[in-house]
Amino acid sequence: MSSNLPVESSPKSANLLYRSADAPLLPREKLEKWGAASMTNEELLALILGSGNHECSVFELSRRLSDFLSVQTQVPPLEELRRIRGLGRVKASQVLACLELSGRYILGNSSCPVMSPEDILPRLSFLKYEVQEHLVVVTLTAANGVIGIHEITTGLVNQTPVHPREAFVKAIEDHAVSVVFAHNHPSGSIEPSGEDMGVTRLLCASGRILRIPVLDHIIVGKGGYTSFCRMYPEMFEKTFEPA
Repeated sequence: MSSNLPVESSPKSANLLYRSADAPLLPREKLEKWGAASMTNEELLALILGSGNHECSVFELSRRLSDFLSVQTQVPPLEELRRIRGLGRVKASQVLACLELSGRYILGNSSCPVMSPEDILPRLSFLKYEVQEHLVVVTLTAANGVIGIHEITTGLVNQTPVHPREAFVKAIEDHAVSVVFAHNHPSGSIEPSGEDMGVTRLLCASGRILRIPVLDHIIVGKGGYTSFCRMYPEMFEKTFEPA
């Protein structure tokens, strides 16, 4: 016999239906109340995805997708999106359609220039979730537009030698005018170590010789970030002002 009474749900599903008055706003509610600009990348992606699956919640899936997209310099093909664990063909197609439309209608061929360390941080957010230390280089145009983000080393910087040849090879291939280096501290600390200082001096000196100035070296941790150009401006020959 059918009934109009609500079917008892599991605690996990109930959390999606009910919440206390002082709980944070859900993505759709936040969009309606404060607008899209107030939302994080993960919240916007959660709205596009709509739901998770048996492997993970929609918020975990949106975080994985956000980490992947943060290092892309162009719209990725469908095959690459589908490699994200938990993202099926239908949801990957929805995301790809949104990315393509935003490029056609809003972004066009323009990109926001990097004028400060904060401008590049959203593209480096994936680093704070890594369990190993990664050193990456961000290559920039004369107008400080991002050309690409390339991984240089994986593993502790003080145990993995950073040779200028490897550090700047992608910058040369990209015909970059300047670069920003960044690495993560899996421990969560954003305090520069002695090794970090030595690597930064080496990279800045190499950039001067190659005439590809280093604008900054950023340490990313779960608790925030440290900008070397803010702490030690004397180490850098050029600021974020475009050429």
